[in-house]
Amino acid sequence: MVDSGAVVVTRDLTVGYPGAHRFDAVRGVDLRIEPGELVGVVGETGAGKSTLAQVLAGRTTAKGGPRVVGGSASVLGMRVERPGRATTRVLGAQVGYLPQHAGRALVPGLTVAENVTAPLFERDRRFDQRDAGVRAAELVDAVQLPLAIMSRYPWELSAGQRQRVAIARSLILQPMLWIADEPTSSVDVATRGPVLDTLLELHRERVFSAVIVSHDAAVMHRTTNRVLVMHRGLLIAAGTAEQVLADPTHPYVRGLRDDYFLRTGAISVPATR
Repeated sequence: MVDSGAVVVTRDLTVGYPGAHRFDAVRGVDLRIEPGELVGVVGETGAGKSTLAQVLAGRTTAKGGPRVVGGSASVLGMRVERPGRATTRVLGAQVGYLPQHAGRALVPGLTVAENVTAPLFERDRRFDQRDAGVRAAELVDAVQLPLAIMSRYPWELSAGQRQRVAIARSLILQPMLWIADEPTSSVDVATRGPVLDTLLELHRERVFSAVIVSHDAAVMHRTTNRVLVMHRGLLIAAGTAEQVLADPTHPYVRGLRDDYFLRTGAISVPATR
């Protein structure tokens, strides 16, 4: 039975990759995300973070992609274990998805403006060009890029600038749920903080739910209401960043705490937002 009150609900979710060497990347995860909630998913490479993000974005039909092999998952009231065309179309319009290294996937022959607005015209070929341009300009400005960049091509931009363009593109449809896999990858340290603050401001203005995947506990502490820690496909800790880092019981979580202190220079974990 689908829980229509929550944005995301998973029950005993197990996700694997088919093939001769099949393995389960996510094992037995129970998760509930409420409307407007910001949830972080943190873990090392291979923990299952990106696989979980793909499932929640409804990306379970691509060849070689993840498959739900146990349990259940619903997003915005729709079952996503084996989504049909209609469900995939609705999820594509209501779930903004920023995959890993999204800046590398921009279409090189399109300008920044055309890359950012492309999802609007994929959904509706008759979408108003002026309205699309205004939306794109607002988002490009929001991710700390000059509007002069709108007429440039991806190959003319730095890796960090391309990543921010990809963020703008993933938000252009004004999604109800935003799933971002390492959103600040390639973004230089000086710009990373302002970009994260901008994302928080956009969240306050538009009131969407978000799942933010990262390996960085400091990013999780800065941006999320609640943190989930994954290790080898299992959910091993959950709570506010303060709760998770202040009293770690798992060796991996203790490592996260130590890394947080090293990166931030803090001597204790400050209260969350």
